[in-house]
Amino acid sequence: MITLRPYQLEIARAVADSVVHRKGLTFSVEIARQGGKNELSAQLEVLLLTLFFTRGGNAIKCSPTFKPQTVISMLRLKERLNDWGYARIWKAEMGYILRLGNAKQIFLSADESANVVGNTAHILLEIDESQDVSREKYTKEFKPMGAATNVTTVHYGTTWDDATLLEEVKQLNLELERKDGIKRHFRCDWQEVAKHNPDYLRYVEGERARLGQSHPLFLTQYCLEPIHGGGGFLSAEQRAQLQGTHSRRREPEFSKIYVAGVDLAGTAEETEDAALRAARPKQDSTVVTIGELDFSVCSDIVPLPRINIVEHYCWRGKTHAMLFPRLLDVLKNVWRVKRAVVDATGVGAGVASFLCSALGTSAVTPFLFTQASKSRLGFELLAAINSGRAKMYAQDGSEEYCEFWSQMAKTRSSFRANQTMNFYVDPAVGHDDFLSSLALLVEAAHYTPRSARGHMREVAI
Repeated sequence: MITLRPYQLEIARAVADSVVHRKGLTFSVEIARQGGKNELSAQLEVLLLTLFFTRGGNAIKCSPTFKPQTVISMLRLKERLNDWGYARIWKAEMGYILRLGNAKQIFLSADESANVVGNTAHILLEIDESQDVSREKYTKEFKPMGAATNVTTVHYGTTWDDATLLEEVKQLNLELERKDGIKRHFRCDWQEVAKHNPDYLRYVEGERARLGQSHPLFLTQYCLEPIHGGGGFLSAEQRAQLQGTHSRRREPEFSKIYVAGVDLAGTAEETEDAALRAARPKQDSTVVTIGELDFSVCSDIVPLPRINIVEHYCWRGKTHAMLFPRLLDVLKNVWRVKRAVVDATGVGAGVASFLCSALGTSAVTPFLFTQASKSRLGFELLAAINSGRAKMYAQDGSEEYCEFWSQMAKTRSSFRANQTMNFYVDPAVGHDDFLSSLALLVEAAHYTPRSARGHMREVAI
């Protein structure tokens, strides 16, 4: 039987008291990632289903998506009902309802397209991952479910920015607390959770080392500190961390492992004649960034290699057809890269496909830029910089060196719903080809050599 920790018990008691005494309070609960938020919810649901076994009524829980979030919540409640001896008593109905006696726990999706109107919450209304639920969807369709019953409501989640539903509920609760002294907002950051779980302490310390203290995901998921709107992508401190002391190289060293990030120029150049291309010397370029992997710095906490940027190639005004032979030669014959991640967005898909055919799918990974994939790429890039894993070669006075640092200084970030971000250079002030190539290089560095049958064999991960 799982025992709730003190901070979970405090929340459970407050919610149960509001339900039993029909106070109709609305709570906001922020618990650090993997800190036991879902376990608290499931145990609370078992308690309330038990209390309302005979009287009956509906408890409703919604999540941003039905799969996997709602399904996971249902599975957890089933397990807890079994733990408490209800294995042969609870019943499943219609694929989204669990019944215990006359009481029902209803699971719904808060996806924009989900049709949820018509349900009534008598016992409890839970909003899971409230930071990812649309404010309009909640206000129009979920909140009215408890209007006629003065239902108690709980918003669970981790913080993101200051424009989420969770943050709005939290700020209202803090204001009400100041007026009447009733605690409505509960905040348990990673340090509070770690007081009761030494294994969790070691895990989060590892995440802090991997991501860096200032990483948006560490700040929001573990420290529960909201981010505000966006701004510069890299601070002066982060740019200083990115600067290395090693020299730029024109050719590989024997026995070293090299990877590459390839950002391909846009499509406009494919239809322009040479004169027009020459008239726009600052247009988007195809950039290849070569990185040397240093596995000696790997540890149990951060099991990833250092990435020493050792070379840049920048081709401007060249069509993809003209560039393909040069790209192939650089990757295959000059640097013998073990892994290259190539921008496969738009017409880049053709070049990426040709490179896959020429070098093999184990050596070339096409990367399609979408909102979600670019967000993940940006978070990984920040983690590599914050942890000291990514290092730029020393000043060499080259055009590539100057353009690289110009883009690093101009890069902006913005934060979106569902805990995603965008990073970019405003087209009015420059390009982001060196930036994108660097991010793809970090992706390519997810690679490790391994020994098999007495010889070295490399595998992409």
